[in-house]
Amino acid sequence: MRFVSYNIQYGTGKDGRVDLPRIAAEVGPDPDVIALQEVERYFSASGMTDQVAEIAALFPSYYRVYGPGVDLDASLSGKDGEVIHRRRQFGNMLLSKTPILSSRNHLLPKRDLGRELSLQRAALECVIGAPEGPVRVYCLHLAHASAEERLLQIARLLELLCKAPDAGGVWSGDADGLKWSLDASPPPMPRPALLLGDFNLAPDSAEYGLLTGAEAGLSDAWLAAGNDPAAGATCNEDKGPVRIDYGFLTPELAGRVRGMRVDRDAQGSDHQPLHLEVEL
Repeated sequence: MRFVSYNIQYGTGKDGRVDLPRIAAEVGPDPDVIALQEVERYFSASGMTDQVAEIAALFPSYYRVYGPGVDLDASLSGKDGEVIHRRRQFGNMLLSKTPILSSRNHLLPKRDLGRELSLQRAALECVIGAPEGPVRVYCLHLAHASAEERLLQIARLLELLCKAPDAGGVWSGDADGLKWSLDASPPPMPRPALLLGDFNLAPDSAEYGLLTGAEAGLSDAWLAAGNDPAAGATCNEDKGPVRIDYGFLTPELAGRVRGMRVDRDAQGSDHQPLHLEVEL
């Protein structure tokens, strides 16, 4: 299966234009799963539009789920006091060619950093159908300003990865004769998982070590694909090009990576999209 992960910076390209069709073109033709970060709803910087609806319209043959981290009121008051309901949201979106069997949006630990910008971050967990059986895919965006905050978020993420299969799907149990069993069987919560997104950390950081250490046992898909450890930059920061966007895999999938690349030509964001192929 072919995966694309892209921090789209709410569609704002290197030229300063908000252009979601350009993002769709850079995602490329028919990937199986698309994991997007920094998708907004009703922010003035991106034109006060519903980007979730706009992206869904650009990928009409995909199933999709949106998981906001930031969720604020942006409602309007209409005639006779009628409330025009809108939420100003910022978060992650996952689109899949195969059904998204279940999803959960996990809010990650947050710290107040004083005058430093700190956003509520989230990890969107989706169980998707795959040829050899269901698999978990997490689309996530970790904190940008604080390594301490990222370590807390990674600890929570690893707890979810470990405990979710034993807890079962979003509903479980023997429900014969009850409403829960009328429409479908209990959904699965498989052990194999991929994590895709903007982790805001460097390969030599303590956070990276926590993800890939012996206890967590996650594999960096970039290295599993046989790529140069010193290459693969996905964003330009003040200190130069850095690799901060990743795919990580649980041990069950570590040997199934068939390739990974960074699209260095993409212009739709301040990040470059990742393209990953995993045999599933």
